[in-house]
Amino acid sequence: MANKATLPIPLQRAMFKFGQDIRDARRRRRIPMAIMAERAGMVRLTLAKIEKGDPTVSFGGYASVLFVLGLTDRLKDLVDANHDLVGRHLEEEALPKRIYLSRSSKKKEEDHEQ
Repeated sequence: MANKATLPIPLQRAMFKFGQDIRDARRRRRIPMAIMAERAGMVRLTLAKIEKGDPTVSFGGYASVLFVLGLTDRLKDLVDANHDLVGRHLEEEALPKRIYLSRSSKKKEEDHEQ
């Protein structure tokens, strides 16, 4: 498992912010930690780790907490192709500049025209 020391600093910061955002969302909804942990199917210690952005907690734990907060829609779009600008750009670079018909396709097209 990855611990905090092995993660790149930008990822550590992102995980910390993610945890803080989860904590803030829980507090805005006025859900006590004990109730949130119960609803998410985890112990309170695991919820505390999530709210600190601990990378050793399973993705399922984070997903369960987001479900309890009603933020599942945001999760399912996280790496959606529509939001993957780099991937789409690389895909577009790989598209052929020109498209040629194969000889068999040309012959079929000529036969079809007659």
